[in-house]
Amino acid sequence: MTPAGWAAAIAVLLVVMNLASQAIALWRLRRPLQRSALLAELPPVTIVRPVRGIEAFSRETAVSGLELDYPRYTTIFCVADGEDPIVPLIEELIARYGADKVSLLIGDVAVSANPKLNNCVRGWEAAATDWVILADSNVLMPKDYIQRMLAAWRPGSGLVCSTPAGSRPQTFGAEVECAFLNPFQARWQYAGEALGFGFAQGKSMLWNKPFLDANGGIAALGAEIAEDAAATKLVRGAGRHVHLVGQPFEQPLGARRLADAVQRQFRWARLRRVTFLPFFALEILAAPLLPAVLAIGGAASLGLPVWLAPLLVLAIWYAGDIVLSAAAGWFVNWRSPLAMLIRDIAFPGIWAYAFIGGEVSWRGNAMTIRTDGTNELNQAAPALSAARAKISD
Repeated sequence: MTPAGWAAAIAVLLVVMNLASQAIALWRLRRPLQRSALLAELPPVTIVRPVRGIEAFSRETAVSGLELDYPRYTTIFCVADGEDPIVPLIEELIARYGADKVSLLIGDVAVSANPKLNNCVRGWEAAATDWVILADSNVLMPKDYIQRMLAAWRPGSGLVCSTPAGSRPQTFGAEVECAFLNPFQARWQYAGEALGFGFAQGKSMLWNKPFLDANGGIAALGAEIAEDAAATKLVRGAGRHVHLVGQPFEQPLGARRLADAVQRQFRWARLRRVTFLPFFALEILAAPLLPAVLAIGGAASLGLPVWLAPLLVLAIWYAGDIVLSAAAGWFVNWRSPLAMLIRDIAFPGIWAYAFIGGEVSWRGNAMTIRTDGTNELNQAAPALSAARAKISD
């Protein structure tokens, strides 16, 4: 086979693989979940939500978690600094919904280099139920949020989680972020889970508290710079599986600058590169740049004009993304193909940067990427023990 023939063959193979992943993800998203035994029990549940600062949808997302159609649950908000501007809002919600349903814990515990995880420790220790959900502050919870989490729990589960589904973009930058979050990242997570490669996502995580406590407790999630990566490895190490909810929960985006959307992708890519290098290295194949370039070289073998071959690759690629997004109920509009194109122009640079970048940021907290997460965790262990003693008192 000529070099042009090989280029054409590889381009076609990558396009077919992409279409297959879109089809698998759509099948998984539309597949009825088996009825979990937990839905018959409806066990009491504690929701732990780390918060920091005021966001565009802070009130709406916080209230959504306090008006769920579930008989027995409590919510614990955790904030590192008592002077944080989010505190008055949480205190208002406590007065409105009652201290028996919602509470606020102030002060973090340094179990890791991950500030969000440190912010959750007191809430985890205070949870008095066997089932605990760690949920980000920007997750918009539907009325059946807990039921949908419980429904995904199977006999072999060690963790149930949800990817974020970007919604309500008010700027083109936010639409680009939707293109990253939904038909790119959520698609590949659902396709991977359907094939037996479930990865945790820190947005919403349902834990069986006795299980996690028996495997090192919440501090064990500090073994990696990203708690979801540590969770994935912990669950797999225990011989269990990570499962996803039937449909991901919304993360309303509002106004986002394009630069900010790309910067967040730098952070997440760097974390994935450090924690799951073999899988991350293959992510470059999930973008259409390579098959589009190969299609140019193999245009003659395909019997296409040089200018038409890459356009055909992109058209097929984005048609699949749009069909998947529309069928899954994710955001899509007439600008979505352009948002996807911007995503795919930026992604190779993001992917390459992940191999050289060394520091990321979470809401103003600098997080240095290191490979000795276990040492950091061990150094923080005394602080965790002290926190446990204080909570017991």
